[in-house]
Amino acid sequence: MRALLPPGVVVVESHGDVPGARPFPGEEEALVRAVEQRRREYVTVRHCARQALAELGLPPVAILSGEHREPLWPTGVLGSITHCDGYRAAALAREGAVASLGIDAEPHAPLPEGVFGAIARPEEQSERERWADERPGVCWDRVLFSAKESVYKAWFPLARRWLGFEDATVRFAPEDGTFAVELHRTGPEVDGVPLTAMRGRWAVRNGLILTSVVVPAAG
Repeated sequence: MRALLPPGVVVVESHGDVPGARPFPGEEEALVRAVEQRRREYVTVRHCARQALAELGLPPVAILSGEHREPLWPTGVLGSITHCDGYRAAALAREGAVASLGIDAEPHAPLPEGVFGAIARPEEQSERERWADERPGVCWDRVLFSAKESVYKAWFPLARRWLGFEDATVRFAPEDGTFAVELHRTGPEVDGVPLTAMRGRWAVRNGLILTSVVVPAAG
């Protein structure tokens, strides 16, 4: 994931759960009804986030969740977290390094039957064959899903409102691991300019799909 993000963003990853990691005070409330796997993911990804805070020169704190399940970062920090089977990661930056960011990880496997049609706009469905021709062997349906998850994670801290799968068109450049995003909802302003587009990066490595989206800082 580190290779998909710019300087100024700290990334801490784990390919397994951290032995002995414990939730901080206040975090336990989110785990009252959690199954054991969910509990391990929650604790480990927050352990990663606290390591990232340390790399930024900041003390460890509880990382609670907002009403939309978004992580609540300390003042002056922004970031994103992700977890799936065999992978957990946190990407953090000081405010001013970037305006917003989102990361996502998914297993490199096809989506369940019928899901692609629910997440893909018509123009994305028609592009899928071209993507497959240029990079055969890539599960493009799941790459699209992951990219849109990263888009939403970068959008929400700025807009504070929902963005559906249908509200963004993703256009991949299979040859260089990037993608462009066209937003179909009126976005928040960044440096006085409405946010209408984003850019991201993607990779398939070691059985995982990794995506990132970064909104550059003002100026």
